Amino acid sequence: MTKEDIIRMAKNEYGIYAFTADSLAEFATLVAAAEREKLAAWMIQRGYATGHGDTIKDLLRELDWQIEERIRNEREVCAKACEILGAEDDSFYAEFSRAKDCAAAIRARGQQ
Repeated sequence: MTKEDIIRMAKNEYGIYAFTADSLAEFATLVAAAEREKLAAWMIQRGYATGHGDTIKDLLRELDWQIEERIRNEREVCAKACEILGAEDDSFYAEFSRAKDCAAAIRARGQQ
């Protein structure tokens, strides 16, 4: 949200700079809600869930968890692909295949 967006919100909601302590807190809540909605829309557009995100901090925590989960899933798919390639190798050189080493290396990256 830009400075101009915040000023526009202040003018629309409260008139020009006519804040009391209570109205300033209320306005801060409105600005935070607008920012939260922007982040939630970005997450939804990219296929992330927002169900546990009541605040921006909650949304960012949820986004971090979902990204890590996607990375773990992709890592496991890659490791399994290596294992399948190794198991399907019936060539003369199959005994020298490094497919299992490759799968183990991919999984080990998740432990770092």
